[in-house]
Amino acid sequence: MSPPARRSSRRDLDEDDVRVRPGRGKSRPRTKERPGHEDAAPALVVAVDRGRWTCRLPDDRLVTAMRARELGRKGVVVGDRVGLVGDLSGGPDALARIVRLEPRASVLRRTADDTDPVERVVVANAEQLAVVTALADPEPQPRLLDRCLVAAYDAGLDPLLVLTKADLADPAELLATYRALDVPHVVTRRDEDPVELRARLAGRTTVLVGSSGVGKSTLVNALVPGALRATGHVNEVTGRGRHTSTSVRALQLPDGAGTVIDTPGVRSFGLAHVDPQRVIGAFPDLEAGTGGCPRSCSHDEPECALDAWVAEGHADPARLLSLRRLLRSREGGEDPHRDAADEPPGP
Repeated sequence: MSPPARRSSRRDLDEDDVRVRPGRGKSRPRTKERPGHEDAAPALVVAVDRGRWTCRLPDDRLVTAMRARELGRKGVVVGDRVGLVGDLSGGPDALARIVRLEPRASVLRRTADDTDPVERVVVANAEQLAVVTALADPEPQPRLLDRCLVAAYDAGLDPLLVLTKADLADPAELLATYRALDVPHVVTRRDEDPVELRARLAGRTTVLVGSSGVGKSTLVNALVPGALRATGHVNEVTGRGRHTSTSVRALQLPDGAGTVIDTPGVRSFGLAHVDPQRVIGAFPDLEAGTGGCPRSCSHDEPECALDAWVAEGHADPARLLSLRRLLRSREGGEDPHRDAADEPPGP
């Protein structure tokens, strides 16, 4: 027979024997509701660097901010309009929080190549896309230029051709290639102030896109005194420019006359995300003739009704050639109407 269990006394108990269950009234219940931040200050994102966003307040004060957790996976890019809370003093140690992302009026996207399904947002809320290309040093790359135009049409941005270094080559031949597109253009020289370009940018938000070495940063430095964007030179062997601008940055033109967004030089502009139907929307004189096209018509095939539409005199044949050139550029295909001399150097 086993001995009877020994009864514990108060002296045998210590704090390890006590079970503590907090009362419901002493802990704050969790909630999925997030603060509305109605008092958040409106701001414009002007630069992004290693997880920190530089934002410009309405009084032109620059504030460094981080993204709040409640934004989740929403990406914040240059050009976004956001709401800020926290330290808005703009001091060297001040850090605010981005708590709200306003709806975007436009989004300029690109992919790494034509097979990459991942879209990369370049800038938000731009109104105009200035495609910058040099007339010489480096030589023009019409296929890259075509792709940038397709991206502009897809994003709903007004395209603008900016031809630089006219002191080295005549722009007439390149302009003739794009005459049928009715794209406005500006020609600049290195030894002159870009007066006409400044007028085209007034009162608008414009993003500059182009390959390295074409003079984007030089233009920005002329347009925005004190911008101090780094400039480089063109490699004599490859004919390519060096990447001098390494980040996207929005700069305010003097006297608040508009905003210009400088971007790093590109060597490719993938268009895997572009719907061909959005491209033809930029050609209203041709879009009206697509009613007789077969379903899912690429507008570049024997059954396309646009050939008959143009033959009947409803649109200029040069416009149809331009449309098909852009569509082939989107697909990465060869353009039989393009000269071999127009091919860009290297891959």
